[in-house]
Amino acid sequence: MFNKFRCWLQPEKALVTEKQHHQFTWDLRLEEDCRAIIQLAVREDLDRSFDWTTVALVDSGQPGHAAVVARRAGVIAGLPAAKLALAEYDADLKWSPQVADGDTVKKGQSVAEIRGAARSLLTSERVVLNLLARLSGVATLTRQYVEAVQGTQAGIYDTRKTTPGWRRLEKYAVKIGGGHNHRTGLFDAVLIKDNHLAVSKQRGTNTSITSADALARVKQLLRQQPAGGAEAEMIVEVEVDTLAQLAEVLPAGPDVVLLDNMTPNQLRSAVRTRAQIAPDVQLEASGGITLSSVREVALTGVERISVGALTHAAVSLDLALDWLPA
Repeated sequence: MFNKFRCWLQPEKALVTEKQHHQFTWDLRLEEDCRAIIQLAVREDLDRSFDWTTVALVDSGQPGHAAVVARRAGVIAGLPAAKLALAEYDADLKWSPQVADGDTVKKGQSVAEIRGAARSLLTSERVVLNLLARLSGVATLTRQYVEAVQGTQAGIYDTRKTTPGWRRLEKYAVKIGGGHNHRTGLFDAVLIKDNHLAVSKQRGTNTSITSADALARVKQLLRQQPAGGAEAEMIVEVEVDTLAQLAEVLPAGPDVVLLDNMTPNQLRSAVRTRAQIAPDVQLEASGGITLSSVREVALTGVERISVGALTHAAVSLDLALDWLPA
């Protein structure tokens, strides 16, 4: 069902331009986001009270030993998050992963084992599983998309259609699944969309500006920023809905053009137009792309395919906690 390899199952394709969006690995900022989510999750489960079921039925000194087990096949992501969640409940709980982030597991396979106080283990169970299951679900769906376009030059990219507060974690899971990270937020890249054009007006008129005009304004603003800043390396992308808009904006030199809701025939025409006018500009297909249609899109010759479903429609991987002899 899934390729046994991890993030290298699709070779990293060098961008036409030297610019690249930030690609997520597990780092301090990701860990800080994760801790904030865990603290909220603990408050949801315990408020400022106790797990009364466990307190009533389990002795305080009783040891515990359990395994996190996959109930269906998938790609694991979020093992560092699970470890942080356990530590939030009880620093003495011992977390022993049996696999690594990015590994494919089979149904019934043990993902990790936990040892420590039985009360702590039982109380932390749901939060640990929720974190690990959600991120593994994103990685699993991403892997399916990546495998679907193998052998083409297209990379699978995520979007900002993420769970509020979970963006860095979910983008990390996309990367673990073999996908690529698009912009993190509004601060680290420029993406000129149709609504920007609809709101912006030609100076002194009531007419919306063109994509090329908008691109010129953005580049002027970035040139005015302090030298050596991150703005100089920002990817500047423009969304277009028609081939005529594409032909108009290509000479202005965007890094990427997003081709919104175009048919495969339109995408092939867009690739030919790009080759004639501005061969260094990347093309990104987006809009309603599914697992059944993604390969046809990839075969048109675009370099990027952005898929909101990777994060907004992923189903959590079915994981459970099975009790083992202490």
